Amino acid sequence: MRRLLERQQAGELATRHVRAVAETVGVSEPTVWRWLEQAKTTGQVEAPVRQGYAVSDEVWALLGEVGGNVAELRRRLAAAGGASVPSASTLHRVIRRDRRAGRALMVEREPEVAGPRRPDPLSELGLNVVAGQGAGGQVFLREQKHLAQVPVLVPGAQVVHTPAVRSVLRTVAHAAAVGAVVCLYGDAGQGKTVALQYALSQLPHPARIRRVHVGVHPTVPELRRVLADALELGRRLPRGAGEADLMLVNALRQPRVLVLDEAQRLPGPALEFLRGLWDHPDTDTALVLAGAGSERALRRVPALASRVLTWELVPRLGPREVATVMAAFHPLWEDVSEDDVAWVDEHVGHGNFRTWAKMTSHLTAESYGRTRAVVDRRMLERACARLMGPL
Repeated sequence: MRRLLERQQAGELATRHVRAVAETVGVSEPTVWRWLEQAKTTGQVEAPVRQGYAVSDEVWALLGEVGGNVAELRRRLAAAGGASVPSASTLHRVIRRDRRAGRALMVEREPEVAGPRRPDPLSELGLNVVAGQGAGGQVFLREQKHLAQVPVLVPGAQVVHTPAVRSVLRTVAHAAAVGAVVCLYGDAGQGKTVALQYALSQLPHPARIRRVHVGVHPTVPELRRVLADALELGRRLPRGAGEADLMLVNALRQPRVLVLDEAQRLPGPALEFLRGLWDHPDTDTALVLAGAGSERALRRVPALASRVLTWELVPRLGPREVATVMAAFHPLWEDVSEDDVAWVDEHVGHGNFRTWAKMTSHLTAESYGRTRAVVDRRMLERACARLMGPL
C-alpha cells in the first residue's frame, strides 16, 4: 500500500499497478482500490489481514482424488463429520483463489473429452519401470534408465516415482511437446532439482535441452548474454540490442527445452525480456522456470504469469508416505520401523527430501564396511545430532 500511495501522490498510479498488486495477494482490483482509500484516510499502509477459511493440504489432496469436483469434495467433507464445513460458495472462492496463486492440483484421473484425443506427449518416452507395492496399497516406481544423469548424491539411492516426480515428468514432457512456459516451484529442499533432472533425462531428445545459469538480479544485457551462451550463439551475438534479440528469436525457432533454474533471482525487467522473446510467434522453445519462490517472482509480472501453461508445485513428503518413499529411495530404510521413521520426520525431516537425503548419507557413512547394517534408534539419534545439533 505504501508504494501505491506514493505513486498516487506523485500522479504516477495506473490501473496496471493496482492489477499487479491484486493478482499478487489474491484479491480483486476493487478491494485494492478500497484499501488504498482507507490508507489515505487512516494512514494505515499495510494491507488488512484477511481471516477466513483455508484449504489444508489434506483437503487439497482429497480435491485431487475427486477430480477437482468441488461439490463432491464438500459432500465428502460433510460425510466425514469434521468441524464446520464451509458453504459451497466459500469453498469455490477459496479454491479458485489458491489455484490462481499457483497452488497445483494433482488430479488422479483426467476428465473425458468428447471427440478425438490429442496424442499423449509421454507416448514417445518409452518408460520401462518396475512397480513396487508400498504400504497402504500406494505404488511407487523405480526407473532404471538414465539414472547416472540424476544428482541423487547418495551411494545406492534410487529415484523414486512419487506422485510429485510423476507429475513433474508429465508436465515437462507436455511443455516440450507444445513449446510452453511452465513454472516449477516449492520450498527449498523438496526435491525440485532431482525431479526436474529426472524428467529431462527421460525426454526423447536430450540434445535439445539447454540450461541457463543466471546470477542474482541480472540486468537485461546480462540475461541476453547467458541466453546466447546457452543457445551456443557465442561471440556471434551482435552488439546492438535489436539485432541481438532477433538472433535469439531465430535460435528459439528450433524445438528445444530451455531450463532456467533459480528463476526467483530474475528482476522484473529480465522477466519482461523473457516474456517478449516467448511472445514472438516463431518461438518454438519450451521454457522451464524453476526455483523456490519462482512463482512469486513470476506473479509480479502478470504478462508473463498469464502465459504459464502449468504451475507445478513440488510439495513436502506427507507423514504417511515418508516411510514408503525412503524404503524405495535407499535399502538402509527398508528395515527401519515406521515409528522410528515418524520420529525422525517429527524432529528433523519435516517431509524435506534434502534433509532425508543428508540423513541417509550420514547413515551410509556410519554403516560403511558392515556386511548388513541395521539402523536402530541410537544411530538415528546420532545422525540427527549431526544435522541439527543435540535434540
